[in-house]
Formats: sequence, C-alpha cells, structure tokens
Amino acid sequence: MMVNGLNRAQIKQSSKQNHMLWLFAALPAALFAVITHWYHPSGVTWHLAWVPSLGIDLSFRLSGLSYLFAAMITGVGVMVQLYAIAYLKGYPDRGLFHTYLTLFMLAMLGVVVSDNILLLFVFWELTTLTSYLLIGFNHDKSQSRTNALQSLMVTGRAD
Repeated sequence: MMVNGLNRAQIKQSSKQNHMLWLFAALPAALFAVITHWYHPSGVTWHLAWVPSLGIDLSFRLSGLSYLFAAMITGVGVMVQLYAIAYLKGYPDRGLFHTYLTLFMLAMLGVVVSDNILLLFVFWELTTLTSYLLIGFNHDKSQSRTNALQSLMVTGRAD
C-alpha cells in the first residue's frame, strides 16, 4: 500500500530513524543531569591513569565556571539537536549529521572540564575535526567543501 508515495516499509524505517534521532537530543539533557548531580560548589575532580609510565592522567575538573559552561553547552546542544531534527527532515544521512553534532558537543565539554593541558589540547583538536565534519557535511556541494577546508586551515593555523 502506498501513502504519499511511500510504502509501509519506508514509513516504518523513517519512524525508526526519527526515534533514534530523539536519542541524540536526549543525550545532552542526560549529560546535564549527570553533571548537575556530580557538581559541588567547592569543585569536583576525577583522575584516571592514562599513560602511567609517563605519569599522564585523564583528569577532569568541574568547578563553578566549568559547570556554567557545561550547562550552556548541554542546554544549547539540546536545542540545536531538536532544531536539526525538524530542519533536516527528509535529508539523507541526517543520522550522521547528528552524530557529528553530538561529537562536537562532547569535545566542547571535554575542553571545558579537562584539568591538564594535554587533555585540553586533545579535546580542542577534536573540536577542530568535528567542526570540519559539520561544515563539510553537504560535501556534494563545492562551497561546503571549500568552507570546511578553510575552517580546518584557520583553526589548524591558530593551533
């Protein structure tokens, strides 16, 4: 049976994809809830041995300022994800776009809560990479490819 040019299998697949996209919007909200639960006004730190032989740890710090920025990143992240679900309706590979958007948001959170310079650098480079992927998402258009490369060169030169 055809409905608006779509058969049942296509409608069911589209419905599944829409449900999966809502998970991308729920992730920043869940992260905000976790961050709020862990936050303490005096600050919270986490350490995990990364390269013990060199004394390099994965260390994160959630202070008042980093909590404010984490709340802003996750709050704006929820709104952007919700907007993109509606804006990109019917767009091919929109799940990939939401993946890039989520990775960008997680990289920004990493920049905000990292507690050592090496980890800050790693997350900063991840924001560079994910912004390149987001800007060049419409890679079938020449202008998108040019703009993505330009953004990569500008942020790479600044590093």
